[in-house]
Amino acid sequence: MSLPVKFTDESLQAMLKDLEEAYPNEGCGFLYGDDGDLRTIKEAVKVINSKEGDQRRRFEIKPTDYMKAERYADENNLKLIGIYHSHPNHPARPSEHDLKQAFPFFSYVIVSVNDGKAVDVTSWQLDENEKFYQEEITNKTIKIN
Repeated sequence: MSLPVKFTDESLQAMLKDLEEAYPNEGCGFLYGDDGDLRTIKEAVKVINSKEGDQRRRFEIKPTDYMKAERYADENNLKLIGIYHSHPNHPARPSEHDLKQAFPFFSYVIVSVNDGKAVDVTSWQLDENEKFYQEEITNKTIKIN
């Protein structure tokens, strides 16, 4: 079982701003922070959706961007905690494609963005049976612009 997830106000606002700006395409980025009593997300850093083709329904992150993310975490005494992405005009629930791309132990934050505005935020983690389970977000009373 995973730790509950908590965003700092700054990381949450950075993620939401990025994903609203990416609309109508899927936006994506990395989540950095630490694990203590909570999985605290201290930074949300945008990454380019490198998916060729329909970016309204899919996102892709280049392997080199993952390497840069690991290096950034090391250099800034942070842990790469997970990935965020948006579902434009769709619920904040993992798709079959999301499941196929997931790594264990990462938090996968999905934001539903309807008509350019973030309306829901959820977090998911892959279990040992390769199924997603929803993680608790402790500051669920987030202010979505």
